Amino acid sequence: MRYNEQDLQILLIGDYALHFTELGIDTRLEKQLAHQGITQPTDIQAHAVPTAIAGHDIFAQSKTGSGKTLAFLLPAVQRVMKQKALSKRDPRVLIVAPTRELATQVYSQLRLLIAGTNISAVKVLGGENFNDQIKALRKDPHFIVGTPGRLADHLSQRSLQLSGLELLIFDEADRILDLGFTDQVKMINELADHRLRQTLLFSATLDHAQVDALSRNLLRSPKQILLSASNEQHSDITQQLYLADHLDHKEALLEHFVKQDNVGQCIIFTATRADTQRLSQLLNDKGFKAQALAGDLTQAKRLEIMDAFSRENFKILITTDVASRGLDLLSVTHVINFDLPKHAEEYVHRIGRTGRAGFKGTAISLVGPKDWPSYKAIKAFLNDELSFFTVDGLVGKFKGLREKKPNTVWKKAEKKVAAKPAKPKRKAAPKKPKAPIQAPIDVDGFAPMRRKKKPEQE
Repeated sequence: MRYNEQDLQILLIGDYALHFTELGIDTRLEKQLAHQGITQPTDIQAHAVPTAIAGHDIFAQSKTGSGKTLAFLLPAVQRVMKQKALSKRDPRVLIVAPTRELATQVYSQLRLLIAGTNISAVKVLGGENFNDQIKALRKDPHFIVGTPGRLADHLSQRSLQLSGLELLIFDEADRILDLGFTDQVKMINELADHRLRQTLLFSATLDHAQVDALSRNLLRSPKQILLSASNEQHSDITQQLYLADHLDHKEALLEHFVKQDNVGQCIIFTATRADTQRLSQLLNDKGFKAQALAGDLTQAKRLEIMDAFSRENFKILITTDVASRGLDLLSVTHVINFDLPKHAEEYVHRIGRTGRAGFKGTAISLVGPKDWPSYKAIKAFLNDELSFFTVDGLVGKFKGLREKKPNTVWKKAEKKVAAKPAKPKRKAAPKKPKAPIQAPIDVDGFAPMRRKKKPEQE
């Protein structure tokens, strides 16, 4: 354990009416942001950027769509621009993201910030050519953005060295651990062992037992920034739930929603990879432009699909939770949960793909009998009474599952039994002594002769 509870400092929670000029970042970064039309920081950026520039470790939580990516990229680029490197060959900044899609988006945002400078960056993802990545790493880039599994592979093969790393950043730390990358995170932490290393942890949910435990080994006297609870409702997202009897009913509701005029781009979340392909085929057959994205696709194909979707080449993206984190697509007006997620926290991340950067969004969830336990978990997690809506002509019979009532008859019987005093055990009656054994019979079958009494002497 590297810090105590009293070492955690919670920064001010509230709105900041600041401009980027007040955060102390380099003028070149300000120009790059202005070129992108970004002039005022979000709350998480206003709190995290100056704190990170000051050299503190950070343990930060903020809702989806709040600008977490810039909150850690700006101080990272500022450090590389302004401070002398601690090592000539090792990378200066390592950014770890849970999925290839999120890592790609972070890398794209980084490339925009360092455009026109001599700062170099490399993307290291699973599914891409390993030898090509080795060649890129030999050029000693300043930044590396990657996924934990492939980073661990390069560390094991010694094609990547982190002993001189200055800044280690984990984006969506809870998701990294949920995907089973705990050992890889520990390896990265142990090999990036420079005593002056700074570490930043960012996520929409940090009230996570594994994250809390791991952070105690990753961070030194961190500043904790909690700008929103993980179950806080997003004010820019309208949530609507619809009951569905069965699969055909869900598909009818889905078709009804996607053909509405107010639907721009839409992301549909399913439970399985097979469902992404099936629904994609179903919607395409009905004249909609839809594509499926799942984890079993090659990395090149996944990037191709996401690039086409970001360019609005098609309207509907059908995916599993592989795309529930970090994708910042402002044209997404609707998110539809064809199946509810197993984990309540994932619901927050899914619906956060819409209503980003001040835009309004709608999250629609279809709740069938199999989804009912997930609905109850989400309702408890959000601590809110989620409302159900209906569609004319598509109202089903399913009204939810009744909770099992406790067996009161059995409990009453137990009480009655417990109320009666226990009867004392009767003592067993003493056993009668057995009759004495008679004298044995000799081998010939005759009883032994009795001896005559001796005559009394006179």
